Amino acid sequence: MMNVICRRVDSVVVVDLGGRIILGEGSTLLRDTIRELLDQNETRILLNLAEVTYIDSSGLGELVSGFSAVRARGGELKLLHLTRKVHDLLQITKLYTVFDVQEDEAKAIASFD
Repeated sequence: MMNVICRRVDSVVVVDLGGRIILGEGSTLLRDTIRELLDQNETRILLNLAEVTYIDSSGLGELVSGFSAVRARGGELKLLHLTRKVHDLLQITKLYTVFDVQEDEAKAIASFD
């Protein structure tokens, strides 16, 4: 089971994710959340992955397609607080270089300007 909480900090929407981003409910929830934010013209999105315990290939695919969708709208999608497992997964798949990965929320929010 995955949970999502969206909150606004200045001009950035911080999406706190928790649980597993996997094929089915988790990846669908991530996709729908990003789509809804874009529908509301929110193009500065920070995904907080501190509570994400696992991401499978489907979840990775959703991260990449979300990143592409936001980029296509002229926005930015950044990642915050990767767990060791998620960090390693992004390194192995060479996606670490694609995403702007941040460790400090205040600095991450400032980096959108």
